[in-house]
Amino acid sequence: MEKGALDGLKIDRTRERDYSPGRWLILVVSAVLTLLAAWWWLGRSAVPEVRTVTAREIGAAQSTVLNASGYVTARRQATVSSKVTGKVMEVFIEEGMQVQQDQVLARLDDSNVRVSLRLAEAQLEAARSALRETQALLTEAAHKLNRTLKLVKRGVASAADLDAAQSGKDSLAARLESQRADVIVAQRQVDVWQQQIDDTIIRAPFAGIIVAKNAQPGEMISPLSAGGGFTRTGIGTLVDMSSLEIEVDVNESYINRVSAGQAVTAVLDAYPDWRIPAQVIAIIPTADRQRATVAVRIGFDELDPRILPDMGVKVAFQEAEQSSEQARGVVVPAAALRQDKGKDIVMVVDNGRVERRAVAVAERRDAEVVLSAGVNPGESVITEGPAELADGDSVREKH
Repeated sequence: MEKGALDGLKIDRTRERDYSPGRWLILVVSAVLTLLAAWWWLGRSAVPEVRTVTAREIGAAQSTVLNASGYVTARRQATVSSKVTGKVMEVFIEEGMQVQQDQVLARLDDSNVRVSLRLAEAQLEAARSALRETQALLTEAAHKLNRTLKLVKRGVASAADLDAAQSGKDSLAARLESQRADVIVAQRQVDVWQQQIDDTIIRAPFAGIIVAKNAQPGEMISPLSAGGGFTRTGIGTLVDMSSLEIEVDVNESYINRVSAGQAVTAVLDAYPDWRIPAQVIAIIPTADRQRATVAVRIGFDELDPRILPDMGVKVAFQEAEQSSEQARGVVVPAAALRQDKGKDIVMVVDNGRVERRAVAVAERRDAEVVLSAGVNPGESVITEGPAELADGDSVREKH
């Protein structure tokens, strides 16, 4: 093998890598940023998630005078439909979407209506043109009448010529008034077709959440029932979540125990450990003769995202007792109470951090405890979370 060929196989160690200060700085900064990002992500994912409940204050002790069951209902709920029958072209809603009042939910086919609108606009323009022509003729007739009057005074024109000029002007004036009315009619016709185009746009009648989507593009929709056909009667169902309340049927034999404004404790079937304060809104002033019941409306003192329409709920009608011997204080779920070296404590969440509080238990109930000290009304107490939580730990709340 030739010497030149062997030299070509040698490793050239004469080239020096670029270890300039700028390159080293870029590498160090990149490594630091990577470490910081990893530390932030690991720290975020390490923050435990806890379920909390708001502590509520009680005054005079209350006793249950009547139990009943019912359902969560929405006072404002609507199946949103259109004013006219038409084919759905676009649908802009999905289940769970929050919409605002007058927001566009869907559009119907308006091609035929737009053709009629263009025809009405053309008729309006023709009526206006005829009106302008008559106005010009009337102006000319007025000038002719003035000239005829001057000629009659000088004895050049006869009275017949004057009558003809006056009749021509009066005729054109009458035609002008008629054509003005025609322009108004044509404008009203344009407004009618414009309204029909607006009726093909389906808007939300009030703010709320879409709970059902009932139509798809290509389907027919009508405000009237199609009686077994394929025509939809609504584009979707809209619920105003701020109007949620409870409706229960109370046996008429016990309706004397219920009154407007009465305190009520509600428990959702989905959350059996959650006591929701409420009160009676109204007693419907009629009875169901078939079931011998009276409908009662109950309003929540404070709404919560966990409360959903048509949920099953049990309610306990309360009556304030006059005795002052029973406990007063703050009510929290029994699950919030913990033991630490024989002492009762609760964990309170404040600005994302845990505070360990020693508490004084005044009364124990089925699923609740009344605290006379340690927790203030409105504070968030932990009911579910890791057992090893310590004072000062960071947590994420889920109500």
